[in-house]
Amino acid sequence: MIPTADGIRLATDIYRMGKKSDPLPLVLQRTPYGKTSERFVKVTHHLAARGYIVAIQDLRGRYDSEGIFTKYNPLEAADGAASVEWLSNLPYVNGKVGMWGTSYGAHTQADASKLNPKGLSAMILNMGGMTNAWDHAVRQGGAFELGRELTWAFKQIPAEIKNPVVQKHFEKEKINDWYSAWPFRKGLSPLSIAPNFEEYILEELTHTDYDAYWQKMGINWEKYYQQTADVPMVHVGGWYDIFLRGTIKNYVVLDSLQASPKWLIIGPWTHSGNARTYAGDVDFGKAAAIPDFRVAYQGHWFDYLMKGIKSERIETAPVQLFMMGTGDGTKTPEGRLNHGGYWQNFDQWPPNNTESTTYYLHEDGTLNLSKPTLSNSSTTYTFDPSHPVPTLGGNVSARVKDGAFNQRERPDFIGSQPPYLPTRARQDVVVFQTAPLEEDVQIAGPIELELYVSSTATDTDFTVKLLDIYPPSEDFPEGFDLNLTDGIVRMSYRNERHSRDLITPGQTYTIRLHPFPTANVFKKGHRIRLDISSSNFPRWDVNPNTGEALGKHRRVIKADNTIYHSAVQASSITLPVLSRK
Repeated sequence: MIPTADGIRLATDIYRMGKKSDPLPLVLQRTPYGKTSERFVKVTHHLAARGYIVAIQDLRGRYDSEGIFTKYNPLEAADGAASVEWLSNLPYVNGKVGMWGTSYGAHTQADASKLNPKGLSAMILNMGGMTNAWDHAVRQGGAFELGRELTWAFKQIPAEIKNPVVQKHFEKEKINDWYSAWPFRKGLSPLSIAPNFEEYILEELTHTDYDAYWQKMGINWEKYYQQTADVPMVHVGGWYDIFLRGTIKNYVVLDSLQASPKWLIIGPWTHSGNARTYAGDVDFGKAAAIPDFRVAYQGHWFDYLMKGIKSERIETAPVQLFMMGTGDGTKTPEGRLNHGGYWQNFDQWPPNNTESTTYYLHEDGTLNLSKPTLSNSSTTYTFDPSHPVPTLGGNVSARVKDGAFNQRERPDFIGSQPPYLPTRARQDVVVFQTAPLEEDVQIAGPIELELYVSSTATDTDFTVKLLDIYPPSEDFPEGFDLNLTDGIVRMSYRNERHSRDLITPGQTYTIRLHPFPTANVFKKGHRIRLDISSSNFPRWDVNPNTGEALGKHRRVIKADNTIYHSAVQASSITLPVLSRK
């Protein structure tokens, strides 16, 4: 039971292979999922056998640790730092402590590092360590990451319930049934059975301005970069992971500020999907997976970071990216699209051999390199919050299906309705696409959209989605509309505005959106497509269009939203195109 500054004790299991040896380095993971969970059995035994002391710790208020749990607790930084220093002073530890973990296990590393504890020597952050929760993972573009936050809470609450009868009843509640009751009100939903969970969820939902609340140590890293421990770090992300934006920014900024080496590794993975060749209904080939990522692979990295032992498995190039695409488009035995791809190493992020290439939106639905010439051109659609566009994959995580999918509604996706047509058939999805490509187009890096828009509402959303469109084939007669990345902006928080500012109905605004970066080869004969709408549910909460306080509305109204694509108001998307060589 490791003591913290305020007297709370944190339950910690320590594994070591034998008791008589020279002091060894220690590796630590701090977790909200239970230190005795099956997920830790193989890795603890492997790392101990590899010559490390291994420590697994329950977070404050979870399982065997004392205190009260709340997600992203600002006290976790001090708890983590105290644990690192306590463990580094054990007589059988050589003073070096490495940290590792996925998702929450990465956040706890970031938190501890912000206080630069004595003994911290290396970090392997897999899909976590968010830069700023207001910018991604909890909120994004002013919207609330409903799919992720609510489903995570529903999954974790049973561990908080002490009464087995109540626990059994709660587990009968299905999260899918409760999306239609959103937004929740205090005491009136299943969350009320665990007040500590209900409190933070409703606070995240209704605390919409970027202020001191979002700059606390537990949910913000960029404010604390300057004081972060200068140690070797491996930042691992996935093209379909919800923390991708933060993974990249953490690498870029800390690499520029610190002397210790940093690495950025991004695969074609969903959240925690490093060991799989596929994401959703799309397969990327055998090379995409690191089958032993959770066990031996990270052991090789610790050998390199903490012992200076380099194996052939460790690529030392600072940026290692999986370039999606190059597959033959056939159907795998499992029924997935063979999209394929390969790994490529770079010296920096973004890759330095890219050229920013701008594609313009046109009245006839085309997307090309020519600026529009019409003096007056626009497309208007009606957005009905009571019938939102369903989330069909993407960077979601939790229990909402994430990854790459054909963009066609189907029964196993929340919000889909018969007759389950492609999203391109919806009247509230505006499609712009290129002609079939005459040669391969390869992109890798950040993406930016500049849109000229207006609305009949005082607040509304604009969502975007970038797709790789497969032509019809024998295996996929209707083709395959493959989603690559998406983004959102809530107009009252347009252009990263930090405080809410409603818009004037009918007035034209210029907005900039930054979907998560991606890397993909659009093959010859494919199309590059951009879908614009005003909802992506339940990934993000739906804007009621009323201008009411967000997260507290009781009404929804329809809005007529307009995209302009004229010579003067030339909406566009800029892609990072890699040189052909």
